[in-house]
Amino acid sequence: MVAEDTEVVLRRATSGDAAAVADVWLRSFTAALPDVGRAHTDDEVREWFRDVVVPERETWVADADGAVVGLMVLGPGEIEQLYLDPDWRGRGLGDRLIAVAKELFPSGLALWTFQVNHAAGRFYERHGFVAVECTDGQGNEEREPDVRYVWQPS
Repeated sequence: MVAEDTEVVLRRATSGDAAAVADVWLRSFTAALPDVGRAHTDDEVREWFRDVVVPERETWVADADGAVVGLMVLGPGEIEQLYLDPDWRGRGLGDRLIAVAKELFPSGLALWTFQVNHAAGRFYERHGFVAVECTDGQGNEEREPDVRYVWQPS
């Protein structure tokens, strides 16, 4: 059970966060997308976060009293990853991470999500993102139909 009064701090990830970030990604992906086949094993995902994502990309974490409960990876004008621990969904952490991304990229953002992830689509649309392209999934490793969302400031 998660304490309701736990303070959550958004901060840049450090190398020491890589394992926890990967674990949040794995739990979240499994919970949100149970019917989407992953292209990589758990160990490959952990290695990718440790060796590539955390050291080379702008990675943010939601830190709840020392435990990573959410993550966001940014590229230039792009949200590359945004995942929350399933127990922490619905607490405003995604809203806070989106606010950070919009602050860092005030001229606009884009992202991809899988078409079957209806909850993610609703979340992004609630934050002003508009679906601009749908694909058959041949351009991603999972071969899962996806959708591109774009946010432009008004």
